[in-house]
Amino acid sequence: MTTATREAPASAGRPATARAVFTGIGVTAPNGLGTEAWWAATLAGRPGIRPVTRFDASGYPATLAGEVPGFEPKDHIPSRLLPQTDHMTRLALTAADEALADAGVDTAALPDFAGGVVTAASAGGFEFGQRELQALWSKGGQYVSAYQSFAWFYAVNTGQISIRNGLRGPSGVLVSEQAGGLDALAQARRQLRRGSALMVTGGVDGAICPWGWTALLSGGRISTATDPARAYLPFSADARGHVPGEGGAILILEDAGSARDRDARVYGELAAYAATFDPAPGHDGEPGLGRAAELALAEAGIAPAGVDVVFADAAGVPELDRQEADALRRLFGPRGVPVTAPKTMTGRLSAGGASLDVAAALLAVRDAVIPPTVHVAEPAAEYALDLVTDARPGPVRTALVLARGQGGFNAAAVITGDARPRTHH
Repeated sequence: MTTATREAPASAGRPATARAVFTGIGVTAPNGLGTEAWWAATLAGRPGIRPVTRFDASGYPATLAGEVPGFEPKDHIPSRLLPQTDHMTRLALTAADEALADAGVDTAALPDFAGGVVTAASAGGFEFGQRELQALWSKGGQYVSAYQSFAWFYAVNTGQISIRNGLRGPSGVLVSEQAGGLDALAQARRQLRRGSALMVTGGVDGAICPWGWTALLSGGRISTATDPARAYLPFSADARGHVPGEGGAILILEDAGSARDRDARVYGELAAYAATFDPAPGHDGEPGLGRAAELALAEAGIAPAGVDVVFADAAGVPELDRQEADALRRLFGPRGVPVTAPKTMTGRLSAGGASLDVAAALLAVRDAVIPPTVHVAEPAAEYALDLVTDARPGPVRTALVLARGQGGFNAAAVITGDARPRTHH
């Protein structure tokens, strides 16, 4: 996992066990621009996976993607910023604006260094790098390595959110592919425990451009199906890979005391987080996803029976689906917990995917409903999963969100809907 951070000194006035609550949500997703539009589409099971329009993909093996609909940068981004930003940064800025407005935060009123930004990214650098290379080819100039392009993109993405909102506190970027959406939340929580009052966090990502598409295809996990309803079928006997997408969620994570002091509306709490790594290729050992889930539940003091829903990583690759199903069966028993994968409506959003799942978990708590997995009528019998295929009403108090990133990264987060004292089991 790659990180780039700017730290602020710890505050002696706040305990190191400060609790972290979510007070704002901003979404840019392939099935909805804006939180409520996306959530309504998600509960209705309306997918956003379609043929690629952002470039001509007709000559590539894969031609489907989840693209954010109806996004006009000039409607969301000041004109002075348009030349300085690329598509993914504009989406991230838009989601951050919505999240801060939703939280009712006036960043100008925050004390110096009280607010910061920690986000995740991994694929968005492809588009930034391609733009730089195109400029190099067309005009000549200094050589910029791919690594430099990616590092600069990540810094720009977080830096633009900080600068636009006057947030001078801790900043950082985490790069662990799909797991990054949870890793960023954990780093933001660490900063709250060091004394920050509020962190803008989560991830918005994507690589729907020729260079990014080529890189994604080289991983061997992209579906080449042409029917959007048959392309991404996690836990199905017909699973054939996943569909890439763009977008994600930016979240406001706030010290519970600070949120209480300003009478903020609270969606839920980041009750626990854990990360593990898979064994290196060629080495024996179990994949680490199940262990990450166990560690997160242990930190939260919540027994498996206390989990109301699991938001699955849902790779859509048979071997990876089997590994996740095995981990869930060992932890919860056969069909022991409702499992859902609303990302079947958006595609996998790289670093934006897990933070979007956290947003879904928070709204599932708010509205007492589990969002569905679409296009999978029934999971393969061998997985023994209680897969939610239609929106399922019922109380949701605790959600477990799982994420895996290519390279062996695993992350798990426990989201709870209240701030009751927890007793370890």
